[in-house]
Amino acid sequence: MAVMETPPPLERLLEAADNALRALFAPAHAVRPPPALPPAAPMDPEASRHAAGLMRVNHAGEIAAQALYHGQALLARKRETRDFLLHAAREEGDHLAWCAGRLEELGSRPSLLNPVWYAGSFAIGALAAALDDRLSLGFVVETERQVESHLAGHLQALPEADERSRCIVRAMQADEATHANQAQRAGAASLPPPVPQIMQAVSKVMTRTAYRV
Repeated sequence: MAVMETPPPLERLLEAADNALRALFAPAHAVRPPPALPPAAPMDPEASRHAAGLMRVNHAGEIAAQALYHGQALLARKRETRDFLLHAAREEGDHLAWCAGRLEELGSRPSLLNPVWYAGSFAIGALAAALDDRLSLGFVVETERQVESHLAGHLQALPEADERSRCIVRAMQADEATHANQAQRAGAASLPPPVPQIMQAVSKVMTRTAYRV
Protein backbone atom coordinates (compact mmCIF):
# COMPACT_ATOMS: atom_id res chain seq x y z
CA MET A 1 0.00 0.00 0.00
CA ALA A 2 1.37 3.41 -0.97
CA VAL A 3 2.15 5.84 1.85
CA MET A 4 0.22 9.07 1.54
CA GLU A 5 2.55 12.06 1.57
CA THR A 6 1.84 15.37 3.20
CA PRO A 7 0.90 18.20 0.80
CA PRO A 8 3.69 20.44 -0.55
CA PRO A 9 4.88 23.33 1.67
CA LEU A 10 3.11 26.11 -0.24
CA GLU A 11 -0.21 24.30 -0.07
CA ARG A 12 0.21 23.78 3.67
CA LEU A 13 1.11 27.45 4.20
CA LEU A 14 -1.94 28.62 2.28
CA GLU A 15 -4.13 26.22 4.22
CA ALA A 16 -2.68 27.46 7.51
CA ALA A 17 -3.35 31.09 6.55
CA ASP A 18 -6.91 30.23 5.52
CA ASN A 19 -7.50 28.36 8.78
CA ALA A 20 -6.26 31.33 10.80
CA LEU A 21 -8.47 33.83 8.99
CA ARG A 22 -11.51 31.59 9.38
CA ALA A 23 -10.88 30.98 13.08
CA LEU A 24 -10.34 34.64 13.93
CA PHE A 25 -12.60 36.59 11.59
CA ALA A 26 -15.28 34.38 10.02
CA PRO A 27 -18.51 33.64 11.90
CA ALA A 28 -18.03 30.40 13.80
CA HIS A 29 -19.80 27.51 12.10
CA ALA A 30 -20.38 24.09 13.68
CA VAL A 31 -20.47 20.93 11.60
CA ARG A 32 -22.13 19.03 14.43
CA PRO A 33 -25.26 20.34 16.12
CA PRO A 34 -24.84 21.64 19.65
CA PRO A 35 -25.85 19.40 22.55
CA ALA A 36 -29.50 19.47 23.53
CA LEU A 37 -29.88 22.50 25.78
CA PRO A 38 -32.52 23.07 28.45
CA PRO A 39 -34.65 26.23 28.38
CA ALA A 40 -32.86 29.36 29.55
CA ALA A 41 -33.33 30.09 33.24
CA PRO A 42 -33.36 33.65 34.58
CA MET A 43 -30.10 34.89 36.12
CA ASP A 44 -29.32 38.11 37.90
CA PRO A 45 -26.86 40.50 36.17
CA GLU A 46 -23.89 39.43 38.28
CA ALA A 47 -24.44 35.73 37.59
CA SER A 48 -24.90 36.45 33.89
CA ARG A 49 -21.63 38.42 33.75
CA HIS A 50 -19.82 35.61 35.54
CA ALA A 51 -21.21 32.99 33.14
CA ALA A 52 -20.20 35.15 30.20
CA GLY A 53 -16.69 35.54 31.57
CA LEU A 54 -16.29 31.78 31.92
CA MET A 55 -17.67 31.10 28.44
CA ARG A 56 -15.37 33.81 27.03
CA VAL A 57 -12.46 31.91 28.58
CA ASN A 58 -13.73 28.70 26.97
CA HIS A 59 -14.11 30.44 23.61
CA ALA A 60 -10.55 31.76 23.86
CA GLY A 61 -9.38 28.27 24.77
CA GLU A 62 -10.97 26.90 21.61
CA ILE A 63 -9.24 29.60 19.55
CA ALA A 64 -5.96 28.51 21.12
CA ALA A 65 -6.72 24.82 20.56
CA GLN A 66 -7.43 25.37 16.87
CA ALA A 67 -4.23 27.38 16.53
CA LEU A 68 -2.19 24.70 18.27
CA TYR A 69 -3.53 22.01 15.94
CA HIS A 70 -3.12 24.18 12.84
CA GLY A 71 0.49 24.91 13.77
CA GLN A 72 1.15 21.23 14.39
CA ALA A 73 -0.52 20.20 11.12
CA LEU A 74 1.62 22.69 9.18
CA LEU A 75 4.85 20.87 10.05
CA ALA A 76 3.62 17.33 10.74
CA ARG A 77 5.86 14.75 9.10
CA LYS A 78 3.32 11.97 8.61
CA ARG A 79 0.08 12.32 6.69
CA GLU A 80 -1.87 10.34 9.30
CA THR A 81 -0.64 12.68 12.06
CA ARG A 82 -1.62 15.72 10.01
CA ASP A 83 -5.06 14.30 9.22
CA PHE A 84 -5.69 13.57 12.90
CA LEU A 85 -4.70 17.10 13.91
CA LEU A 86 -6.92 18.74 11.30
CA HIS A 87 -9.86 16.52 12.28
CA ALA A 88 -9.39 17.49 15.93
CA ALA A 89 -9.19 21.16 14.92
CA ARG A 90 -12.54 20.85 13.11
CA GLU A 91 -14.13 19.44 16.25
CA GLU A 92 -12.63 22.31 18.25
CA GLY A 93 -14.31 24.53 15.64
CA ASP A 94 -17.64 23.07 16.72
CA HIS A 95 -16.83 24.01 20.31
CA LEU A 96 -15.93 27.50 19.13
CA ALA A 97 -19.32 27.91 17.49
CA TRP A 98 -21.17 26.56 20.52
CA CYS A 99 -19.33 28.96 22.85
CA ALA A 100 -19.90 31.88 20.48
CA GLY A 101 -23.62 31.14 20.41
CA ARG A 102 -23.81 30.98 24.18
CA LEU A 103 -21.88 34.24 24.54
CA GLU A 104 -24.37 35.89 22.23
CA GLU A 105 -27.26 34.55 24.31
CA LEU A 106 -25.61 36.03 27.39
CA GLY A 107 -25.28 39.39 25.65
CA SER A 108 -21.49 39.27 25.71
CA ARG A 109 -18.54 38.98 23.31
CA PRO A 110 -15.39 36.92 22.70
CA SER A 111 -12.00 37.95 24.05
CA LEU A 112 -10.48 40.98 22.34
CA LEU A 113 -7.12 39.24 22.55
CA ASN A 114 -8.07 36.23 20.41
CA PRO A 115 -5.44 37.10 17.75
CA VAL A 116 -2.79 37.00 20.49
CA TRP A 117 -4.01 33.64 21.79
CA TYR A 118 -4.04 32.27 18.24
CA ALA A 119 -0.57 33.51 17.31
CA GLY A 120 1.07 32.20 20.49
CA SER A 121 -0.58 28.79 20.30
CA PHE A 122 0.18 28.43 16.60
CA ALA A 123 3.86 29.09 17.26
CA ILE A 124 3.94 26.51 20.06
CA GLY A 125 2.22 23.92 17.87
CA ALA A 126 4.56 24.52 14.95
CA LEU A 127 7.61 24.28 17.23
CA ALA A 128 6.42 20.97 18.69
CA ALA A 129 5.75 19.53 15.23
CA ALA A 130 9.13 20.70 13.94
CA LEU A 131 10.81 18.60 16.63
CA ASP A 132 8.95 15.31 16.23
CA ASP A 133 5.47 13.91 15.46
CA ARG A 134 5.41 11.87 18.67
CA LEU A 135 6.29 14.92 20.74
CA SER A 136 3.64 16.89 18.89
CA LEU A 137 1.06 14.24 19.80
CA GLY A 138 2.32 14.46 23.37
CA PHE A 139 1.38 18.14 23.36
CA VAL A 140 -2.13 17.11 22.31
CA VAL A 141 -2.42 14.68 25.21
CA GLU A 142 -1.11 17.13 27.81
CA THR A 143 -3.18 20.03 26.43
CA GLU A 144 -6.39 18.05 26.39
CA ARG A 145 -5.84 16.62 29.87
CA GLN A 146 -5.30 20.13 31.21
CA VAL A 147 -8.38 21.38 29.36
CA GLU A 148 -10.46 18.52 30.81
CA SER A 149 -9.46 19.62 34.29
CA HIS A 150 -10.12 23.26 33.44
CA LEU A 151 -13.61 22.45 32.16
CA ALA A 152 -14.35 20.38 35.26
CA GLY A 153 -13.63 23.50 37.28
CA HIS A 154 -16.00 25.51 35.11
CA LEU A 155 -18.77 22.98 35.66
CA GLN A 156 -18.47 23.82 39.35
CA ALA A 157 -17.98 27.57 38.90
CA LEU A 158 -20.85 28.31 36.52
CA PRO A 159 -23.94 29.82 38.16
CA GLU A 160 -26.32 27.14 39.41
CA ALA A 161 -29.07 28.34 37.05
CA ASP A 162 -26.89 28.22 33.95
CA GLU A 163 -27.53 24.68 32.76
CA ARG A 164 -27.29 25.79 29.12
CA SER A 165 -23.61 26.66 29.48
CA ARG A 166 -23.02 23.57 31.60
CA CYS A 167 -24.39 21.27 28.87
CA ILE A 168 -22.03 22.83 26.33
CA VAL A 169 -19.06 22.45 28.67
CA ARG A 170 -19.86 18.77 29.28
CA ALA A 171 -19.99 18.06 25.55
CA MET A 172 -16.68 19.85 25.05
CA GLN A 173 -15.10 17.91 27.91
CA ALA A 174 -16.09 14.59 26.32
CA ASP A 175 -14.47 15.59 23.01
CA GLU A 176 -11.27 16.70 24.72
CA ALA A 177 -10.97 13.32 26.44
CA THR A 178 -11.44 11.61 23.08
CA HIS A 179 -8.72 13.71 21.44
CA ALA A 180 -6.29 12.90 24.25
CA ASN A 181 -7.01 9.17 24.03
CA GLN A 182 -6.66 9.16 20.24
CA ALA A 183 -3.33 10.98 20.41
CA GLN A 184 -2.11 8.55 23.05
CA ARG A 185 -3.00 5.57 20.88
CA ALA A 186 -1.28 7.21 17.90
CA GLY A 187 2.05 7.04 19.73
CA ALA A 188 2.29 10.26 21.75
CA ALA A 189 5.50 10.77 23.69
CA SER A 190 5.43 11.99 27.28
CA LEU A 191 6.48 15.60 27.66
CA PRO A 192 9.56 16.15 29.82
CA PRO A 193 9.36 18.44 32.83
CA PRO A 194 9.04 21.35 33.14
CA VAL A 195 6.97 21.56 29.91
CA PRO A 196 3.59 20.57 31.47
CA GLN A 197 4.17 23.01 34.31
CA ILE A 198 4.98 25.83 31.86
CA MET A 199 1.82 24.99 29.91
CA GLN A 200 -0.23 25.26 33.10
CA ALA A 201 1.31 28.64 33.95
CA VAL A 202 0.59 30.02 30.47
CA SER A 203 -2.96 28.68 30.64
CA LYS A 204 -3.57 30.48 33.94
CA VAL A 205 -2.43 33.79 32.45
CA MET A 206 -4.74 33.35 29.46
CA THR A 207 -7.67 32.30 31.64
CA ARG A 208 -7.40 35.26 33.99
CA THR A 209 -6.99 37.72 31.12
CA ALA A 210 -9.67 36.35 28.78
CA TYR A 211 -12.24 36.38 31.61
CA ARG A 212 -12.13 40.19 31.55
CA VAL A 213 -10.72 41.24 28.17
